[in-house]
Amino acid sequence: MANYRREISVGLTIAALSLVLLILRPAYFSAENLNDLMLANLPVLLVAVGMTLVILTGEIDISVGSQFAICSVVAGVTARSGLPAGMAVAAACLVGVAMGAVNGLLVAFAGIPSIVVTLASMVALRDALRWGTQGAWVDNLPETFQWLGLSQAAWPGMVLALSAILVPAIAWALSNLRAGRAVVATGSNPESARLIGIHTGSVVFTVFGITGFLVGLSAALNAARFNQVPSNAGLGMEMKVIAAVVVGGASITGGRGSMAGTLLGVILLAMIGPALTFLGVSPYWEKALQGGIIVAAVVIDALRARKSSVEVSFARSRS
Repeated sequence: MANYRREISVGLTIAALSLVLLILRPAYFSAENLNDLMLANLPVLLVAVGMTLVILTGEIDISVGSQFAICSVVAGVTARSGLPAGMAVAAACLVGVAMGAVNGLLVAFAGIPSIVVTLASMVALRDALRWGTQGAWVDNLPETFQWLGLSQAAWPGMVLALSAILVPAIAWALSNLRAGRAVVATGSNPESARLIGIHTGSVVFTVFGITGFLVGLSAALNAARFNQVPSNAGLGMEMKVIAAVVVGGASITGGRGSMAGTLLGVILLAMIGPALTFLGVSPYWEKALQGGIIVAAVVIDALRARKSSVEVSFARSRS
């Protein structure tokens, strides 16, 4: 039970917030609002799954919002060119993998800190897209692309089923497959991981590529909901994704985190923005709360690391 303290605390916070809203603003739980919340935040969940893998290795990727924008435009342009919807999704995923792989190469094999690499790519990718599109949206999307050929009523069930398969599958892989355990080992102690034969550079490269794939998939699924693709999609996504992962219990220094915690973190942050609106609080506080969550998580991790260091030193002194 102690290993899941953060997940339990987030779950209790979600329950408390739900109770407050149920008493004060029961309209928050209307089927329409809940459906909109789910559809708006499933892309965040998919990207957060990839971010969890990156953070587990002790790295970070703050370029996911810019990647999301590019993949959205790629999906829209591909669909508008007349290619099947499946090809548009595949194109977005391939572009996402390529962008993630470039970040991974620079971090894993060039030795550049991930915060530097992804900050640079965040700005470069966003400006490149702005230059390439001149700020114009991708419109006139074909009807065959919208909802990927499904009905609007069937769409929520499909994307929910996809997430219900993907998230538990990756959680299972982290615990039961050698590759998953290598991700955790790389973030826990890179030197020890190398001594037992784990190629930590390959692990870091791979998780950046997987994150890029998930960004492309989420961007394509999100773009299929509309008849236009904005060129400024994904603004602020990186903040929301990182906040969801760390509030769910992942250590920003790597080696600790869970998909269950990430799921709960996404749910909590998804609730906060609309809850502020329903309660009559300015929605501008949402970004402040996200930033505060990240700062609090970093402070908690630092205090926990200091406590562990003191306990280890005390144990050694007694022996």
